[in-house]
Amino acid sequence: MSEHPILAIDHGEARIGLAATDEFGIGAHPVETVDCRKGDPLERIIEIIAERKIRSVVLGLPLRMDGSEGRSSEKVRKFGTVLVSRLGEIPLAYFDERFTTVTASEKLRAAGKKAKNQKGIIDQAAALEILNDYIGW
Repeated sequence: MSEHPILAIDHGEARIGLAATDEFGIGAHPVETVDCRKGDPLERIIEIIAERKIRSVVLGLPLRMDGSEGRSSEKVRKFGTVLVSRLGEIPLAYFDERFTTVTASEKLRAAGKKAKNQKGIIDQAAALEILNDYIGW
């Protein structure tokens, strides 16, 4: 298992959701949604990794229903390759992210957030789902 704190990344074309554990691995929480249209998202992610003293990173990998990889997976792996070159000694793991956005959306709806009001937080919530699944919570 990875060392804490862990940063989870839900990579998207327009936005990247981030969630992290605390330094003890007791809790996990949403961190931020990075808008890819407002500059290089890698710069912000590297800042957050430094600020939070992240010790490992998990990147959601969008697999097809049959478990195979498609074009979306290629884009995420390309992003991951660039990210790894910036991480130094911090390990990066890929993790199946199927259903995380759907699950996150359902949880937000259950908490009273209408679909149209989820835009700003859905990516963070999906990253939190990736992190919780990765850790086994």
